[in-house]
Order: sequence, then structure tokens, then C-alpha cells
Amino acid sequence: MMKAKKSLGQNFLIDNNVIKEISGAINASVNDLIIEIGPGRGALTKELKEKHANLICYEIDTDLKPYLNSLEDDSTIIKYQDILNSNIEEDIKDITYNNLYIVGNLPYYITTPIIKYLINLNIDIKEMVFMVQEEVADRFSSMPGSKDYSAITLYLNYYYQVEKLFRVSKKCFNPIPKVESAIIKLKKRENRPNVNTAKYFALLSDAFKMKRKTLKNNLANYDYSKIQAVLDKHGLSSNVRAEQISEEIFVEIVNNL
Repeated sequence: MMKAKKSLGQNFLIDNNVIKEISGAINASVNDLIIEIGPGRGALTKELKEKHANLICYEIDTDLKPYLNSLEDDSTIIKYQDILNSNIEEDIKDITYNNLYIVGNLPYYITTPIIKYLINLNIDIKEMVFMVQEEVADRFSSMPGSKDYSAITLYLNYYYQVEKLFRVSKKCFNPIPKVESAIIKLKKRENRPNVNTAKYFALLSDAFKMKRKTLKNNLANYDYSKIQAVLDKHGLSSNVRAEQISEEIFVEIVNNL
């Protein structure tokens, strides 16, 4: 059996119960399209094929061809390329489908770049289900007031409702990774905040730049009197930190500037 490649962040999921749970979190059916990122040896791919949806898998490691080529058929395509260098819009343009789902065991060192890449594609993604490092799952799904709450939390939550579904023990992998994992689900958000996204994301980046500093210190280059007016309205002190502020208030701040 082929050894996992550390350089690619490979840890193959070997627990069938977890594989079935991940597949069960994808609500796709025969008229839908699933994109799988990093199918590895095809354990989850085989389970996804049972949904009889169209399936495209992106695998960077061509050494896995002996495991994956046998899974190809009229509805399953394996592409041996880096998802970050792929042209998904082109790859799916001739496929007729109702809803698009994306699933994958993401390499932990590039989890955020992959999710950001997918968000910025010109395609309509209904849901995404990913295996990620547990602390990343906590960050993505955290609430105001939590130590994990950050700019990336708010960025993802602008586009999707993010939910941490369940933990996955490191014993469920071969080789065993050094960290615990978790499954997250990102469900398309129908009603997004009414805000200039460029201004909003720039302000969020600045607001969380120095976690230990107050919002006032981090946003010193902004017209803080307008920011303070919003904070006063919501009963927040001038010493408030970014992690204590909800999406609703951040949006109001940006719209007030």
C-alpha cells in the first residue's frame, strides 16, 4: 500500500463510520454535482458514488491513480491537478445539475486558501463539507466573545452559515496526524448583510490585526468618532475589542463610515 506523502499533507481517513458520516452530511442526489477535493485512495469517493450524482474529484498526487482510475465512469471524473490551479468553471460548464456540493479532506496547511479560492469562483455552491484541523473548525464556527472569533470567522460567515458537525480522532487516520480534526459544514447564506464587501473585509482585517489591542487602537486610521457612535448605540465601551463585536454591529460600523 502506498505511503502517505508528508509534503502533500496526506493523512488517509480509514474509519468507515466517519466516512459514512461525512457522506451523510452531503445532501446530494442523482441530479446534483459533487466536487471532491483530495480523494486520496478513494475511500470517501466510493461512498459518494452511492448518491448517483455527477462527481468530479481533484487529486494532486498522480501516484494515487491505481486507487482512483477504477472509480471513473460516465458520472465520475478524476482530475489529477492542484485544486488551486484548476479551472472549475470550465470543468463543469457542460454538466447539467441542480445543486453543487463540495467535499474534501483538506491539507491542513492550505485549508483557508482553498476555501477562499472556492468562495471567489463564479459558481453557485450550495454546501461545502470539509475535514479540517479542529482548532481551525473552532475558529471558523466561533461566536462573538470567544477567543477563536476572528476576521476569518466573519469573512466565512458573510457567505455561509458555518457549523462544526463533529470531531474526528487522529486515530481514524493513517498515518496518525499530530492534531485532532473536525468536520465543518458551510451552508450557502441566502440573506447576506447589505454592506460594501471591500470596505467590510478591509475593516475586519484591521480590527483584528492586533488581538490584544482595543478596537480603537486597531482602527486608529479610521474616523473613530463615527465608530464610537455605533458602539455607544449598542452600549459598548471605548475599550471594546474586536472579538466582542457581532457581525451586525461591524456591518453597521462600515455603513456608518
